Amino acid sequence: MAAHTANVVCLAFLFVLVSVSFADNDDHGSDAVSYDKDTFQSAIGEKKHFVMFFAPWCGHCKRLAPTWNELAKVFNNDESSVTVAKVDCTMETALCSEHDVTGYPTLKFFHQKADDFQRYKGNRDLDSLKKFVEEQASRTEEEGDKPQTPEEDEAAAAPVELTDETFEESIQEGFHFVKFYAPWCGHCKRLAPTWEQLAKSFAGNSQVSVDKVDCTVSTKLCTDQGVRGYPTLILFNNGDKVDQYQGSRSHEDLKAFVSRKVSEASGSQEEKVTEEEEEEEEKEDLVVDLTDETFEEAISEGVTFVKFFAPWCGHCKRLAPTWTELGQSNEDKEVTIARVDCTQHQSVCNSQSIRGYPTLAIFRNGQRVNDYKGQRDLESLQEFVDSFLEHTEL
Repeated sequence: MAAHTANVVCLAFLFVLVSVSFADNDDHGSDAVSYDKDTFQSAIGEKKHFVMFFAPWCGHCKRLAPTWNELAKVFNNDESSVTVAKVDCTMETALCSEHDVTGYPTLKFFHQKADDFQRYKGNRDLDSLKKFVEEQASRTEEEGDKPQTPEEDEAAAAPVELTDETFEESIQEGFHFVKFYAPWCGHCKRLAPTWEQLAKSFAGNSQVSVDKVDCTVSTKLCTDQGVRGYPTLILFNNGDKVDQYQGSRSHEDLKAFVSRKVSEASGSQEEKVTEEEEEEEEKEDLVVDLTDETFEEAISEGVTFVKFFAPWCGHCKRLAPTWTELGQSNEDKEVTIARVDCTQHQSVCNSQSIRGYPTLAIFRNGQRVNDYKGQRDLESLQEFVDSFLEHTEL
């Protein structure tokens, strides 16, 4: 009797574990089709797809998940010409890299070809997503090759309306010249046609977007940006504030301001890249590249500090020269400074449960003993390494 009771308890416990496991897997939409690299390639060619590229730890992804699931319920049926799907980029790093996924979530509508897609950047409520899907689904193959109509050209050249929900993600890439305004403001009304003209001037420039934010609607955003009067005109570059415009509001002066800032950034970036390249040429790279095949043996003895990274990751790129310096500064110490490209060696990254880039983990005699979470300057990294070497010597 006791054995029977124990078996029942065990079965009940297993049922709970399985239920939790399924619940975890369904966090980003149980009704959305989940793809890996192999299934994605074949499915895209058979039907139109709206795909969410996500990471399980991403807060924006978690907030979108219930809406994405509702969207999948609407379109994932036999009558629909569209499949709503998802790709976990922590598991399918190579696939996400191929599709230039640099932030989460990235939403792309594919027209039965991997290179024929439309990226979605609008509001993430169900109605907006449904409208976008319906518009894309109605596009025929021939229409995809046609030039835009004058009305479509006009819409494409209009200032982009940003909100509390869309602002942060939208400004992460390129230059964004943002007008923070209030509809009742007289100065804003007088600037409006000039702002429309400015948007048209940069419509063909992939580096620049002319945007606007209605501060009577997006009050939190405007407060966070320190907007104290209307209109406030701020230029952002790759998510960072560059400058607040204070000059004349003529079309010519506004255009000249943006063009000058873009030119300055391009020039300084080229100069910076050249200097970094020259410096890197002079440095010997002592960082060890580990692979699926060499990883286990490499970490089996002594202390190994490993950077798990993806080539497209901005934080990884910024860390790269410091990591090279770390390798050099530990040349004569009993530690190996190493790295693993997770887009090339997915097996080892999966085995180590890598969920974000870069992940910096230290191993001793084959065991992962700690992950580094501090500042990524050379001095802080070296201090972390030395603490494990001192421990080893003791």
